[in-house]
Amino acid sequence: MIARSQNGKRKTADRQKLKLLPTGVPGLDEVLGGGLPALSLNVIAGGPGSGKTTLAMQMLFANATVARPALFITLLGETSLKMLRYQQLFSFFDGTRVGKDVHFLNLNEEALLGDLDLVLARISEEVDRLHPAIVVVDSFRSLTRAHGADASTRDLEHFVQRLAMHLTTWEVTAIIIGEYATEELRSPVFTVADGVLWLSQEVNRNSVVRRFQVIKARGMASMPGLHTLRITTHGVQVFPRITQRSDHIPATNTERLSTGISGLDEMMGGGIPAGDSLVLAGPTGTGKTTFAMKFIAAGLAAGESAVIAIFEEHPHVYLERARSIDVDLRAAERDGRLRIIYLRPLDLSVDETLDEIRSAVLAIGAKRVVIDSISGFEIALAPAFRDDFRESLYRLIGALTGLGVTIFSTVEVVESTGSTGLKITGHQISFLTDDIMSLRYVEIEGELRKALAIVKMRGSAHSREFRLYDIVYSGVHLRESLRQYDDILTGMPTRQPRSPAPPHPGLTEQEVLVLETVMRSGKLSARGVSKHTALLSETIEPILGRLVQLRYLSRNGARYSAEPRTNGSTELG
Repeated sequence: MIARSQNGKRKTADRQKLKLLPTGVPGLDEVLGGGLPALSLNVIAGGPGSGKTTLAMQMLFANATVARPALFITLLGETSLKMLRYQQLFSFFDGTRVGKDVHFLNLNEEALLGDLDLVLARISEEVDRLHPAIVVVDSFRSLTRAHGADASTRDLEHFVQRLAMHLTTWEVTAIIIGEYATEELRSPVFTVADGVLWLSQEVNRNSVVRRFQVIKARGMASMPGLHTLRITTHGVQVFPRITQRSDHIPATNTERLSTGISGLDEMMGGGIPAGDSLVLAGPTGTGKTTFAMKFIAAGLAAGESAVIAIFEEHPHVYLERARSIDVDLRAAERDGRLRIIYLRPLDLSVDETLDEIRSAVLAIGAKRVVIDSISGFEIALAPAFRDDFRESLYRLIGALTGLGVTIFSTVEVVESTGSTGLKITGHQISFLTDDIMSLRYVEIEGELRKALAIVKMRGSAHSREFRLYDIVYSGVHLRESLRQYDDILTGMPTRQPRSPAPPHPGLTEQEVLVLETVMRSGKLSARGVSKHTALLSETIEPILGRLVQLRYLSRNGARYSAEPRTNGSTELG
């Protein structure tokens, strides 16, 4: 149908939308594109033990009402009594609803006779009696084994066509469960079906991972690819491979978050840009966790909420370690401003991890997230997910930064002489993050010392010097610069005579002119700076803004004054 808008142009009328039923399975509606289409014929297929019956049962309980009940039909296979014995252990199962809005029909005897007409007649009789909204048939695949293979195929094709026709008349949503192999996708039941949901199990060494895939979904924009599926006491949960993202484009954010370490914010040009993802890389024993704890403590002190995901230590041990560096996180955890997520199973998936962290972020409105560590995260993953770890990490970071949080991740690297690369299991990660800070050991005068450097800050001014640091009771103490040394990356620096560092390193001539003008005058407005320097006002404003960002100047109302600074070079990188 074509209509005309007010300006005379033709436009297409809104298409009619499908009525969708909620599945009651966490994550599944998102993968399906909104839910299960009403009045559709769907097949849940897969091998034994993949969770087919539990998935269908969960959908059944989510949609059954007294006015429009649900009907679960069992054919050849386990009896209704045996099935209910196990299904009632899940939290979604409500025994008080059985016989009221949830009904069960056992057609084992009819199916054993191999009379498909009789099976269809019994189904029709029960549907006419109950007028259900949803019908489940388990296991449909068993009907094909009633006769010889050739006869079964012909009979089944005829039966499927008749069943589909009846379903249209009955106005029910149907779910057919069957044990199929991937090579059987040409079966007539898949041709007639509106939706095909495929469940599988992947065994890799001692790890087993359940997968979920939408093979077919008529009229739906379902998510492609394989998604993780897990069965718990609550039933089935699907973890989408791709998380939904908002179409809203946030405004440019100039806010900086403090690291909680004196002197480090200045090296970064004012702290970590809000919404960035920072990776802190270094060998064992360099204090990566200490840096992360101070970052969290700084946020809590500023009234923010935070989430910490740990993979190597129990939360109790982690909290005690924090106290050893004068960081007490226990009160914030009790108050609900801090969530510590402990993830250590060896069959973990990236999507489960993301769901856990994202849920915690949304629950408490967290502004900061620490992942400690990426190395532990990789080890906790099931082997099936380690092969594409870099792609998985990219999805994890992208989804979290999409929530507007600032991510502080730690990763252990093995130092080798002359090597400057930061790697995770052989894969470079520089493109995955906005900021990278490197910790390393250096030998100075026969003593093993720790040094740090800001390797990368995307689009932000930062120091390029190496600074020594110590891990002390209060956390991290930054010490002198290694500007007088060469060959620091080798781990064995050599002292070299140097000319004195420039008084205002990293600034342009115009920026130095503006800075020294303000320093001489004490306090000046932008107009006053323009008058003293003869620079145009449109040139003065961005210069003053950058000098404030780098903490050379401070602003009080319309006037600017010089800030005392420690020695250190700043460059844009």
